[in-house]
Amino acid sequence: MIEVNAQNKGPVCKKIEKELSIHGDVRIDPYYWLNDREDPEVIAYLNAENEYTHSVMHKTEPFQKKLYDEIVNRIKKDDETVPYLLNGYWYYVRYVEGGEYPLYCRRKGNLEAEEEIMLNVNEMAEGHAYYQVGGVSVSPDSKTIAFGVDNVSRRIYTIYFKDLVNNKILDISIPNTTGSASWANDNNTLFYSVRNEQTLRSEWIMKYSMAHDKSEEVYFEKDETFTTFVYKSKSKKYIIIASSSTLTNEYMYLDAGDPDGEFKVFQERVRGIEYGIAHAEDKWYVLTNWDAINFRLMECEEGATGKDNWKEVIAHREDVLLEGIDAFRDYLVLSERSNGLTHLRIMPSNGAKDHYMEVDEAAYSLWSDNNPEFDTEWFRVGYTSLITPSSIFDYNMNTRERVLKKEQEVVGGYDKSAYRTERTFVTVRDGANVPVSIVYKGELTRDGKRPLLLYGYGSYGNSIDVYFSHSRLSLLDRGFVYVIAHIRGGEEMGRHWYDDGKLLKKKNTFYDFIDCGKYLIEEGYTSTPHLYAMGGSAGGLLMGAVINLEPDMWNGVVAAVPFVDVVSTMLDETIPLTTGEYDEWGNPNDETYYKYIKSYSPYDNIEAKNYPNLLVTTGLHDSQVQYWEPAKWVARLREFKTDNNLLLLKTEMEQGHGGASGRFQRFKDVAFEYAFLLSLENIKE
Repeated sequence: MIEVNAQNKGPVCKKIEKELSIHGDVRIDPYYWLNDREDPEVIAYLNAENEYTHSVMHKTEPFQKKLYDEIVNRIKKDDETVPYLLNGYWYYVRYVEGGEYPLYCRRKGNLEAEEEIMLNVNEMAEGHAYYQVGGVSVSPDSKTIAFGVDNVSRRIYTIYFKDLVNNKILDISIPNTTGSASWANDNNTLFYSVRNEQTLRSEWIMKYSMAHDKSEEVYFEKDETFTTFVYKSKSKKYIIIASSSTLTNEYMYLDAGDPDGEFKVFQERVRGIEYGIAHAEDKWYVLTNWDAINFRLMECEEGATGKDNWKEVIAHREDVLLEGIDAFRDYLVLSERSNGLTHLRIMPSNGAKDHYMEVDEAAYSLWSDNNPEFDTEWFRVGYTSLITPSSIFDYNMNTRERVLKKEQEVVGGYDKSAYRTERTFVTVRDGANVPVSIVYKGELTRDGKRPLLLYGYGSYGNSIDVYFSHSRLSLLDRGFVYVIAHIRGGEEMGRHWYDDGKLLKKKNTFYDFIDCGKYLIEEGYTSTPHLYAMGGSAGGLLMGAVINLEPDMWNGVVAAVPFVDVVSTMLDETIPLTTGEYDEWGNPNDETYYKYIKSYSPYDNIEAKNYPNLLVTTGLHDSQVQYWEPAKWVARLREFKTDNNLLLLKTEMEQGHGGASGRFQRFKDVAFEYAFLLSLENIKE
């Protein structure tokens, strides 16, 4: 059934040829049979790969432990988040020495009041290999808490309730949800979304009545390319149902004081029109790409919400992407992106002059943090850079006073001045200028001798902003240069940056990454024997594509939960999330998209040639990228590759897409990946 080949290159997976035919094209997939997690032979194969990986990496275990200890020892064990005020209570999350999971806490009135522990997840998680709490939501009267629990790692949550007055978990459970829920203003009714058990698409909005202990359907999203979710406006006046696909949005709203009323459509869906809404006082603000590729800001009255009633507040700009909006009673905060960086714009509602928050560093990340209070002039903001630990500020939107509430502590000390950061632009093959962010320790002599890890993602319009990492210090302190390539497929440079890296332009993502790697070699930051690459999920697709296109560029590659069997996955509508991805990758039922996707799909383009050292990770219960994609990919690579480089598959048999659930357990995976990379550089301590 499973054997190790004569050259000790890992397990040999059995082959059962399956013919896959569409558009007159026939593909033979000998590893299709791995698509059955209930098959004992599948589990045996994954276990054999794990055993082989363990045998190869066994000698690095002391180093892995050293790296793990080093990383977790930088983390403050008895830490807590910055408290925020909501309905008279100060809420925060804290961690205790020896605990893997958080405690959800609050204090009434002021921070000197007696602490109330609402949820102790350390106690709740006992006996579970995986345990994740999400969607914690307190009723408006502050007496009941709803929360979701996933103990499988498929991102399917069961909602539970706790009576906070009597400190008692109620005998109520709502299965198969996304975990999040929104309370109506009656303190009795809860709106939540339910997943399709097969596809994992969020497609129902339900309403649960605690008084009657029953749920009823409020909305069903029949379009398989859309998902739906529900939330409450910051003004607390409306319950809002959102339906969204990659290119289109639609919202419905209901007076939160009338949970049995009828939802009204805000603006019916029109393919290609995206919009988001925020309520303040007697009007709505609308962020939309309607006749505005980089989005513009509109407003409308409460009773006239169709787009014919929208009035422009901020016009479209070619060089500024309008990304988000926070609405307060007297202020708007706009998140804008230009030249690859985020800027926060403060707009008083009384017509006074607006302004931007000032930032000191050349490359940074800036974001709206937890801001649940509507009637306030204080805005909570997060800030970090490659060398600045994550910091939380309260910013007064009137006086511009900035108060540092917390900076991420690096236990044992951290000397920011010992590290250097650079930001540059790489001109790639078609003339586009790709931002690149670089960090390293000490002075850098550009002689090509430094090991360098190049990270990329480049999908879904997700902008990969720079951030500080206490675990990354373990690489930097050992001489590694760390680089983020802000490639097309993200939105760092505006909406066109995303549009030019998806569908029939997807290959730009791969070419950008390769050209950034070549630039780093040409400029002496590193050289081919010392160049490494890393990406996860859609970034794992990136890894698979670039090693097919330029296999000799990299000494080693880490592909985490990689999306590598693109054609087969996008043709199987039963696989979770497939139908909602058509606007990202294209629908291969259309021959044009089929041919284009097949031309870059990593699994379909493996050839008999040398490949770099490769570490591939996955989780048996992954809800985003099914485990069989990386498993099949590794099996086929073993069959075809002509080199003696490492090819390792590590499957977490009790985890999913996000890895381990504990606060520190996930760093064992990080230490494993770092040990793989450092060992290739012959760095052993």
